[in-house]
Amino acid sequence: MLCGAVVVNSGQRVLRYLSVVRFVTQFGTRTNVTYIQGQSPEPRIREYFYYIDHQGQLFLDDTKVKNFVTCFKDKHFLVFFFTRLRRNESGRYQDDFPFLSLCGRERNFLRCDDRPLVFTHLMPAAGGIVNQPIRTETAGGTLTDVGTGGAPELLSFCWGGDKLAVKFRPKSLYMHPGTGRVYHPCSERLGGVGLVRSALAIELSPFFLYPLQQHQSEQPTHFLWAGQQHTLTNELAGCFPPEEEGGMS
Repeated sequence: MLCGAVVVNSGQRVLRYLSVVRFVTQFGTRTNVTYIQGQSPEPRIREYFYYIDHQGQLFLDDTKVKNFVTCFKDKHFLVFFFTRLRRNESGRYQDDFPFLSLCGRERNFLRCDDRPLVFTHLMPAAGGIVNQPIRTETAGGTLTDVGTGGAPELLSFCWGGDKLAVKFRPKSLYMHPGTGRVYHPCSERLGGVGLVRSALAIELSPFFLYPLQQHQSEQPTHFLWAGQQHTLTNELAGCFPPEEEGGMS
């Protein structure tokens, strides 16, 4: 998988076997999909299947127990995978695995719990420091301070550090009215919307401001950051189809 990298899962090489995976889509539709990890639908082509959860952890799709122990943690691998990720327009598994990461003759299909890109932590640009005293978790679960002082500039995704990051745009944060999940813009090739990991969203939550007559169960109108009160644009609201208005589990 991914240009000949050895696949290891729970300390053992992954064997090729038929998987019939049943899952519920984000819209509540039950679906079955059949595949073999490493299958070759045509000469010299290999196909692999992945899943990313709402914490930004990447797994082989048919991994039975999905947690920190079984997710992919090698930074080089993650950067390689996500920099090549795009919408699946291959004509294969498009409904069940809507995203695809290509590597030569390998097709790496991806489905997601929510969005294919999950922002995992804030970090300063090279040589900089962040404005607010934010504590975030490393991939190993250790809390670390990212500093105080200057304005935060990078929002890193999928545990890729500064190799997988976009500029942080406070006014573009969007809190979904149905789920309370927080989102931030990302590359258009991945749908334009990235999910903010729940642990990071909790750290950011005190900086959302609400009208005096509203409770925090309502939509925030501003975000206080770097000494400024940013008016939230809610520009991402139009990226969610009507089916999602009722919220996702």
